[in-house]
Amino acid sequence: MSGHSKFANIKHKKEKNDAKKGKIFTVIGREIVMAVKAGGPDPNNNSKLRDVIAKAKANNMPNDTIERGIKKAAGADSADNYERATYEGYGPNGVAIIVETLTDNKNRTASNVRNAFTKGYGSIGTQGCVSFMFDQKGQIIIDKEECEMDADELMMAALDAGAEDFSEEEDSYEVLTSPDDFSAVREALETAGVPMVEAQVAMVPQTYVQLTDEKDIKNLQKTLDLLDDDDDVTDVWHNWEE
Repeated sequence: MSGHSKFANIKHKKEKNDAKKGKIFTVIGREIVMAVKAGGPDPNNNSKLRDVIAKAKANNMPNDTIERGIKKAAGADSADNYERATYEGYGPNGVAIIVETLTDNKNRTASNVRNAFTKGYGSIGTQGCVSFMFDQKGQIIIDKEECEMDADELMMAALDAGAEDFSEEEDSYEVLTSPDDFSAVREALETAGVPMVEAQVAMVPQTYVQLTDEKDIKNLQKTLDLLDDDDDVTDVWHNWEE
């Protein structure tokens, strides 16, 4: 639940999620419901469900919990009904923020998101007000310490599978794909035994905003923390260069 991340941010995020498994499991459970209702309960015939299962495993969700979620969503009496809603707005100094949610009560969610922006002295904008500053990309983050391949070997595997770009950070590798090619690239790397810290379709900022004022940083962090604590919020993308 972070912006376009260097590995330090991903690591920080995972540590936070380790302490809040209930939150991330709730989000993934809802994504399982959406995937099953859209494409059926068989992951062999439902690429979106395969992607959600991969996300669940990356977050250490037990296999029996995943299977129970799929069976429940596939049941004839399943009453779970979630909708996606996206909110866009601004934090301090014009930091662009996109909030993606999955909710069974849009009024509650809209109120909570607005409250998070207000408490951090930001503002909700209209649909499309900041999304033009981001590119939608499949994003796969790989921890160098856990990956047995060297950079060249991993890069070739990713590019051969259809990736658009490959970059190396101090602690990690990043693979970017088009949204349409994301599932195929993720599955190819998974088959090759590449351990992924995170794999999802992300909103990647075209440019970044730096904050130097401590008050601005504190206010933005307040907004991000409130959004991170909200069970309806699945992802928060921003262009703050942390």
